[in-house]
Amino acid sequence: MFNNFINFIQNKTQFIYNNSLIIQNIDKFIYLSILAVFAASTVFPSDYIGLIAVLTTLLTIIKLLFIKGEKIELTKSEIWLVAYFMIVIISLAGSTLFALSLKGFMKTLIYVSYYFSVAHFLKCNRDKTFPILATIGLCISFEGIMGFLQNFAHVEEISTWQDVSKLNPEEVMTRVYGTLKPYNPNLLGGYFVAGLPALYATVAALLVDKKYKAGIIAGILAFVSSVALFLTGCRGSYIGMMVILGGTFLVSAKYLWQNYKAIYISIVGGCVALISTAIIFSASLRARVLSMFAMRQDSSNSFRFNVYHSSFNMFKDNWLLGIGVGNRNFRETYGLYMRTGFDALSAYNIFLEIAVESGIFALIAFLGFIITTLIDGIKVILKSVDIKQVIFLSAAVISICALMVHGLVDTVFFRPQIQFIFWTMVSIISSQIKK
Repeated sequence: MFNNFINFIQNKTQFIYNNSLIIQNIDKFIYLSILAVFAASTVFPSDYIGLIAVLTTLLTIIKLLFIKGEKIELTKSEIWLVAYFMIVIISLAGSTLFALSLKGFMKTLIYVSYYFSVAHFLKCNRDKTFPILATIGLCISFEGIMGFLQNFAHVEEISTWQDVSKLNPEEVMTRVYGTLKPYNPNLLGGYFVAGLPALYATVAALLVDKKYKAGIIAGILAFVSSVALFLTGCRGSYIGMMVILGGTFLVSAKYLWQNYKAIYISIVGGCVALISTAIIFSASLRARVLSMFAMRQDSSNSFRFNVYHSSFNMFKDNWLLGIGVGNRNFRETYGLYMRTGFDALSAYNIFLEIAVESGIFALIAFLGFIITTLIDGIKVILKSVDIKQVIFLSAAVISICALMVHGLVDTVFFRPQIQFIFWTMVSIISSQIKK
């Protein structure tokens, strides 16, 4: 029915399309706006990034209304997403802090509409998948280099980012934060988790195309960026990195195990040895890793446990529709539940955050969306004989899995720099499924 309405509008606007060079070449503008979102994410505040994403959506709407034959097709996972979005709308309507929740809802609207825009673009422009992943990889490389420079410059903390009360001076880590705004090493760590699979995919695709010089350069940048992830001191991103490496090794085994078993085992063993050596001989990194197992003995861990407890109580009192989406809404309501001295901006767990903000059914819909998307992507990876398709889909699946694992202990997932990479990865899977 909705496509019938679009077709009706297209018939009325055909004359405008025939006489407009801009509309006839609108895919080029959509493509540039998508790349601009990633470039802007590295240096601009959230509002400016969002404006570029809104431009992407507006251009897509123009494409749908003016170009004959354009229509909307939903995959199984997108049906889950639509259900999630509808529940968020209901949660907004029932929120006692409607004005604050409306601001959070508008952010959700921008993210979801951006996803549908990119998915619709890639459906007809699959050849642009690699340039988009390469652009993400370039942005990750830029942040990796900046992280290296900040580490050697021993940048000072802008706020209290680690518990140093029980550490010796040599165990205190210089936590790098790159150029992402607001400056925060956890945000940079999450950004690396989201984007490193794209950089790895860029290296693999260049080597498959036998562009060895470019592949080696990209490989060096991937190594630098991977090291920079550990320099953030973000423990959640350490776990996410293990997911990335594990996923990368699993996918590469599809092509290397039978014919290059010795090389494959050497590479895997080398990576494990390198990481183990770094942890053993770097006092600051070792202290940071061990703090993950300190439980209540580490102030950061203890703080999160208190936030989890308070957030779960919020969920129990608002389990059906939640309190309304948005971090400002969360903070206002959290004040009624928090333990004294433990104020928080979020639930520090993306699944608990969704449940608190929009209720149990929103969480079920979101999980249905993620699980269905991953299953669809993995099915194609296992069956496809197209190496590049496997590389691109693997990058998307690994990125999403790593972000979900990282999201168990942090909510930087909801920052635009990470959100737009996440939705792009989902759109890559969606466009391949539609194919």
